[in-house]
Amino acid sequence: MKIALINENSQAKKNPIIYETLKKVADEKQYTVYNYGMYGEENESQLTYVQNGLLAAILLNSKAADFVVTGCGTGEGATVALNSFPKVVCGLVVEPTDAYLFSQINGGNAIAIPYAKGFGWGAELNLELIFRRLFAEPMGNGYPKERAVFEQRNAKILDDVKKITHTDMLTILKEIDQDFLKETISGKHFKDYFFENCQDEAIASYLKKLI
Repeated sequence: MKIALINENSQAKKNPIIYETLKKVADEKQYTVYNYGMYGEENESQLTYVQNGLLAAILLNSKAADFVVTGCGTGEGATVALNSFPKVVCGLVVEPTDAYLFSQINGGNAIAIPYAKGFGWGAELNLELIFRRLFAEPMGNGYPKERAVFEQRNAKILDDVKKITHTDMLTILKEIDQDFLKETISGKHFKDYFFENCQDEAIASYLKKLI
């Protein structure tokens, strides 16, 4: 599994602790983590929670990533932003039970974590437990198990609804404010990580012209 980590500007300085905790769990599962920043460095390209949504959608729609871990101060803004894009199903995760139930019931491909609200003593322990429960079992197995068929059916219905209510990703990239898009993909490691993993030639080609 390819996991993308994205931090927005207000919580950028927490990127190292989030990355190291996520990587610890991912390494045990033989998953790969790509840290797209922000990194908490001076003068780096900025990402708002809205841009988190756009960047996450680019990565997931192009299959440059299989799963996105993101967030903001409360996690709410990032959740709303990610879910506004096609083929992105993001859950708000505050503690480990949230992570497990979201992965099993909703089978989504992204989570948003609050990195300011309640992020104090022992925060790294809560993060580790969140990631362990998130990736404990294959996504979408259902919980409780006897409801698995109903939950999987509902997840499929939601996917079909989003195909109708959302424009395709390439159209979004062409119609969105181009300066906003350029800023979103201007992180120092974007080119290295994205083009190495992108599986959608049309999206890759369009973004190459912008960079």
